Amino acid sequence: MNAFSDALTVTSSGMRAQATRLRYLSENIANVDTAGYRRKLVQFDLQRDGTNGVQRVEPGPVNLDRSDLKSVYDPSHPLADETGNYEGSNVDLIIELADSREAQRSYEANLKMFEQTRKMSSALLELIRR
Repeated sequence: MNAFSDALTVTSSGMRAQATRLRYLSENIANVDTAGYRRKLVQFDLQRDGTNGVQRVEPGPVNLDRSDLKSVYDPSHPLADETGNYEGSNVDLIIELADSREAQRSYEANLKMFEQTRKMSSALLELIRR
């Protein structure tokens, strides 16, 4: 049964990591038109459990994308300088949507593995009861 527990630990850590990633991706999408907003990037760290040696994925620190902010021409904007430009965000909507689709699919794959492990565990317990 320990192998089932380890598998559930690994898959649930993957789901938590992807859920965190999706949260930051949705923040980026929501702020695509916010002046001066920098894209947030989450890193994943591999953690080893000291008791059983199982490796888990944990969300690491959140970093800001340091690429240049887009220059937007809008003389009526309150942040516009004397030339009518202001710094927009560095969020690319296409990239964020592609990343969110990837994170969603990874989450779903971990969920399927979680469900399959749970079914196998239940089937084993049922065999033991007989």
